[in-house]
Formats: sequence, C-alpha cells, structure tokens
Amino acid sequence: MTDPDLDTPVLDDHLHLDPDAGRGLEAVRDFRRLGGTHLLVVNKPSWHLGVEAETGEDFRAVFDRTLDVVTDADDLLPGRAWPVLGVHPGLISRLVDDRGFAPDEARDLMQAGLDVAAEYVREGRALALKTGRPHYDTPDAVWDASNTVLRHGLALGADADCAVQLHTEASEDLTDIAGWAEERGLSSHRVVKHYAGPTLAGPTPSVMCRKEWLREAAERGDPFLMETDFVDDPDRPGAVMGPKTVPRRVRMLLDEGYDDAVRRAHVETPAQVYGIDTEATLTG
Repeated sequence: MTDPDLDTPVLDDHLHLDPDAGRGLEAVRDFRRLGGTHLLVVNKPSWHLGVEAETGEDFRAVFDRTLDVVTDADDLLPGRAWPVLGVHPGLISRLVDDRGFAPDEARDLMQAGLDVAAEYVREGRALALKTGRPHYDTPDAVWDASNTVLRHGLALGADADCAVQLHTEASEDLTDIAGWAEERGLSSHRVVKHYAGPTLAGPTPSVMCRKEWLREAAERGDPFLMETDFVDDPDRPGAVMGPKTVPRRVRMLLDEGYDDAVRRAHVETPAQVYGIDTEATLTG
C-alpha cells in the first residue's frame, strides 16, 4: 500500500538495478518504504554486466537479466515495475575507441541490439525502448553514426507502438529529435528525455529530482516525469541520486501544495507517454 501521507502513485521513471554487484532489491525496498509504488527499470550498459557484444543477439543476456530483476521488484511493490530495454549510446565510443570498430560497424551492431530490444516490446515483455546519442564531444563520424542509431530507435518505437527514452547531451531544445520521431510515426510526447531539466522543447522531460528543478516543472504546468537515474554501482556509491529520492520529493511537492503537479507526473503523464495506469495497478 502507498504511504498514507502520500496517498498517490509514485513512479521513478528511470533507474537501474544490479542484483549481482549492486544493492538490487534492497534499493527497491528502500523505495517502497518511503512510499514509492512504481518503477521503470532500464537495463544497465551492456559492458557493465560483462557483455561485450559481437552481434545483436548478444544483448539478450543483458535484457533477460533485466527482466529477471524487474520480476523480483514487481513482487515487492504495491504497484508495478516495468523494463525499459535498449543500447546505451556510450557503447559507440567503447566499440570505436577500445575495440577497434569503424563507426559504421558500431552503428550496425547497436542497431541490431535495438532490433532485439524491440522484439521484447512487441512480445509484451518490455514497456519501452532506450536509445540516444553521446552526451560528450565525439568525432563527426561517430556523431553521425550515433544519430543514425537514434533515428533507428525512434522508427522501432513507432513500429512497436511504444515510448522511447533518450540519453543525450544536456539541452533545453531537442526539437530536432522530436521532429525525427514525428517523421517516423512516433508522437513526440512519447519520446522521453532522460536526465532532463525542467525546461525542454520537443520530447517529454523526465526531470532529475533536484528540488529547484521540480518546483519549476510544477509551476510550468506542462507534462513531466520524475527520475533518479540511480545507477546501483558499488564503485560509485554517491553517483546521481538514491532510490529514496523520488518519494521524498513527492512528499516535498505535496507539502508545498503542488498536488496537481504530482498527479501530472505520476498519473497523467505516465498514461499519456507509456499507456500505463499507475492508479489501477496499485494493490493492497
């Protein structure tokens, strides 16, 4: 059941769980104890799980491990956990710089991995896809290849009728990507900018839970989501935000009178973007 003082679904739109090397289900328990109800669990970068892919099929090990931990998390929550599967855009640098791939070879491998991820969505085993482009400077050939991968991911989202989460550079204007999505038949509101600030043109922002960013997003009145990007990496214990953060920030927003914004972020926007009902999926 939800925390009686929160009395609302509470969704973390983007976090990672590592049941082998990280906190795994203990992080889920922390989230629930503070009033969290729903999670979107994104697979960790493939190489963080020891997978150095040679073919698209090699990504199945990453996706299947993610599905396993999502099933376990689902059992612990009063709501639901859903998997978001894809290929981290930073893989292109690992392939080109460390493994000797040409940019077009890296592009093809990453697209093949996304093709496999889309199979999981079509089968109803995953909710959404993840793709993007590096958030750091790259050579032109790598940047161009990355954008080709991104556009491929958007096309797959349109074909599989699902949302697509983006990992990109920090920006307040991603109308270029929103336009690419619309050209491929994917509504731009179903494209989600992970690790977003409160102001974004184009995709739907998944706002990092900095207090001032959330207050600004609440005041703006536009659709938004909330996330921690919890990385669940014991070697980076202070990286990004912990799993308790979203429920704590929901409590803050409610205490400050932003009830409508909480409903927008945790009920209305998830329904619009992902087609999920965070109220109907609450039990207990």
